[in-house]
Amino acid sequence: MSEVTVTVRGEHETRITPERATVRVTVRADGPERADVVERTMSLAEPVRRSITERKGAGSVVDWSSTRLTVRAERPWNSDGIRLDPVYYAAIDLTATFTDVSDLSMWVSDISSWDGVDVGWVDWHLTPETRARAERDVAAQAVTVAVARAQAYATALGLREVTPVEIADVGLIAPAPSQPFTGMIKSRGAMLAASPAGDAAMTFEPDEIVIAATVEARFVAR
Repeated sequence: MSEVTVTVRGEHETRITPERATVRVTVRADGPERADVVERTMSLAEPVRRSITERKGAGSVVDWSSTRLTVRAERPWNSDGIRLDPVYYAAIDLTATFTDVSDLSMWVSDISSWDGVDVGWVDWHLTPETRARAERDVAAQAVTVAVARAQAYATALGLREVTPVEIADVGLIAPAPSQPFTGMIKSRGAMLAASPAGDAAMTFEPDEIVIAATVEARFVAR
């Protein structure tokens, strides 16, 4: 046996503690008078906006944004099938990215009791620099695993060396219909864990973010 083609798959993953958390908050109001609803929504949003900018100045918030005020009207029906006067709804969405989880927890616990404020999702994530570095590292480690696996096959066949011929993202060399291609780099993390209804605070339990890479490689073993 002088030469054999070996095709293998290499995988690697790493787990990293989230560095940042982006939270979305909605401030809303409703009522029969459009002007009053708009004014109340703007008034309710101001202390939320102010609390965010204060934290940005202190350094625990690195970025934030606010959408424009949105207003809509609906005419509800009563039990007799009669359409009633319009009810106006107004809302403003705000997002803030925190670097300090403890400060985020205290802030959410505080504003969640404010009139008209709804706390939405929390997205845990990494800085772009950390993510890029982790993706490079896991990709390189996945290739190392593929080389080691090919070498193990060659050794079992009584061959000594392997020479790389092809390397690609998973599914590009040997498509696997039962496992649709989702890209070489994958990651997963956690969202907000809320305490049971009625509790005064919200509990933050971010899982580690998992960044994984899978490659396929073809070698010639001699």
